[in-house]
Amino acid sequence: MSRPTTEECAEFYRYYIGLVEGEDATALPALYQARIKGFFNTLPEERGSFAYAPDKWTLKQVIQHLLDVERIFVYRLLWIVRGGQGSLPGFDENQFAMKGTATNRLLQDLCEEWLALRESTDRLIVHLDSTALQQKGMANNSLISVKALSYIIYGHVLHHMSVIKERYLLPG
Repeated sequence: MSRPTTEECAEFYRYYIGLVEGEDATALPALYQARIKGFFNTLPEERGSFAYAPDKWTLKQVIQHLLDVERIFVYRLLWIVRGGQGSLPGFDENQFAMKGTATNRLLQDLCEEWLALRESTDRLIVHLDSTALQQKGMANNSLISVKALSYIIYGHVLHHMSVIKERYLLPG
């Protein structure tokens, strides 16, 4: 299996795909599982309500965002694999964040939920076959393949891990 081509998703998502190593979508869980789990298991509770600038999300809201987006991207993937018809809608991440409950939760609780969700995602992706990975559908008015979604799911979390390291875990 090869990496997704530029025609398999909207240009916006190519950044996330570029963050991901490997040539086989079904190998991504094995490649990233320990790194992701280790990172989220070490986030300090005392940084949970920290926002690095005015009008920016707190660390807890970033984790809520990861939960929301993971669920949306996995639903898109499942919709396409199972033969869903029609275009799936887009979403406004800031509207989702405003309606989220992250501020009322412990960072550790959010991270535990995130890791449980990620384990479920890993189990889904590792069992995709070559036929499923080649399937395409419409989401947010753009063509997208299951293979591209698999890479985007990992790239999105890698992007936010980098942001968390640079902006949330530094003294401030």
